[in-house]
Amino acid sequence: MAAASNIKKTAIVGSSAKMALLMVTLLALDVVKAASAPTVARNGMVVSANNISSKIGADVLKDGGSAVDAAIATAFALVVTHPTAGNIGGGGFLVLRPAEGEPVAYDFREVGPSGSHAEMWLVDGEYSFDKHHRSYQSVGVPGTVKGLYLAWQEHGKLPWQRLVMPAVQLARKGIIVTDGLAKSLKRAMPKLERYPASKAQFTNDGKLLEAGDLWRQKDLSKTLRRIANRGPDGFYKGQTAALIVKEMEANGGLITLDDLANYQAKKRKPLIGSYKGYEIISMPPPSSGGTVLIEMLNILEGFDLAASGFGTTETLHNMTESMRRAYADRAKFIGDPDFNTDMPIDRLISKPYAAQLRKTINRNKASRSDPSAIILPEESPETTHFTVVDKDRNAVSLTYTLEYGYGSGIVVTGGGFLLNNEMGDFNAGPGLTDSQGLIGTTANLAAPGKRMLSSMSPTIIAKDGELFMTVGTPGGRTIINTVMQVILNVIDHGMNAQSAVDAGRIHHQWLPDVLRYEQQMFSKDSLNGLKSMGHTLEERTNQGSAEVIVFNREVGALEGGVDRRQPDGGAVGY
Repeated sequence: MAAASNIKKTAIVGSSAKMALLMVTLLALDVVKAASAPTVARNGMVVSANNISSKIGADVLKDGGSAVDAAIATAFALVVTHPTAGNIGGGGFLVLRPAEGEPVAYDFREVGPSGSHAEMWLVDGEYSFDKHHRSYQSVGVPGTVKGLYLAWQEHGKLPWQRLVMPAVQLARKGIIVTDGLAKSLKRAMPKLERYPASKAQFTNDGKLLEAGDLWRQKDLSKTLRRIANRGPDGFYKGQTAALIVKEMEANGGLITLDDLANYQAKKRKPLIGSYKGYEIISMPPPSSGGTVLIEMLNILEGFDLAASGFGTTETLHNMTESMRRAYADRAKFIGDPDFNTDMPIDRLISKPYAAQLRKTINRNKASRSDPSAIILPEESPETTHFTVVDKDRNAVSLTYTLEYGYGSGIVVTGGGFLLNNEMGDFNAGPGLTDSQGLIGTTANLAAPGKRMLSSMSPTIIAKDGELFMTVGTPGGRTIINTVMQVILNVIDHGMNAQSAVDAGRIHHQWLPDVLRYEQQMFSKDSLNGLKSMGHTLEERTNQGSAEVIVFNREVGALEGGVDRRQPDGGAVGY
């Protein structure tokens, strides 16, 4: 049967039209992709920030690979195609819901090098933002390669080399620079050109890469090949490790050979919550995502959002107030669980606690955030997320990052890959909390081997024991709120995967006491209503880049929603 990938469909309105599209799709062997409808596939699907990378992951699924296999292949491909956040020099989190067995979370967050300490960002007693975020000392020990390998050891089906080699070939043979990538590199060049190896990596003999150029990354190809051949030892030991340490020693960085050799990814128990009969499976600390997400959903469970409607003043107000309260708890309590054993996570995600918080919400008036309390540290929006579901309905939700876009901007000389600046996610220093945005509370101070706090929120949702949805997004501190809103759009507002991703978003993080909203996405009446309640509003451009797969049980099909706020994304299935 002929492929249906070129079939064009108009907007779908109503369940009957949606059902018709799904049934047509199931008669095809490939994917129907429409401008205003979800991508639909019968068997498996990958949704990521880059269409080439999604295709590589989908090809793994077609070859009999598991959802974890496809996630690994996609992650390595993104290193080549999406360098702003795709990485081997950073870290992240993976949540897996197997079709059979218990869900599991993999923590491959970066850690502080052995030379880390709580006051390392002070220069002559004064806090240095540049040292904290823009120096070789801002680089944490990377976790991505070991995290992916651990997940593969436990849930992979295909050979490791099969999963890494497509990225090797992409880097060696080259990719065609897209308009989106060219613009991204141009914006990042002032940072990248400070480092000779970075300038060489991301230019064509010193000239900016332009859309349509063939971009080869030979050093990166060699590094990826070492990883393909030797697994984590190809990164944390041998030539690659030596190159990292040489870079550190020449420039005042802290990472040693022992730091690399001793790094361990961790298997953790996901946080499990519920929302209106749906099971919420998300990331535990050192990610704050699962805790804050479940806390907010618990609060909102007491409101009829379906009745109040999407984007109304009432709905937006109740969402904002839940955000305000949960983000305050985030700042007060959450850090690396291996260093903070007394975090009250069970209480924070409990229904009774949410009921108490709900009682403090005035239905007609905005609360006030205490400006003298803790303020969240800066967290870059430049992360990336992708979701995978295989034919057996094993589901993976994976978010990883370099922290800032292009991380530290430092490419390892001879290695061809970027290093993170994740140490910037540690608090500034003991006692440095102030009204200007510094935070110095104990839970998230730097220490050797300690994981820094994160907002990354890879999440999977089940219904009646079956997969329902997998979702995540980049966006720094906005991540948790974006994930929550996509979930609400599907469950409460009845949107399909693509519509749920396309819909407008808001963000409140406790402090500063500002409700941010995406421009031209909400009615003036709704916004004026919020102002009359006492909310301080601030218009912003795009928030996040959510990647979503929803399983439609009625017809046995997967619906993919790819976020068009960023270019080059793709939902690919079969």
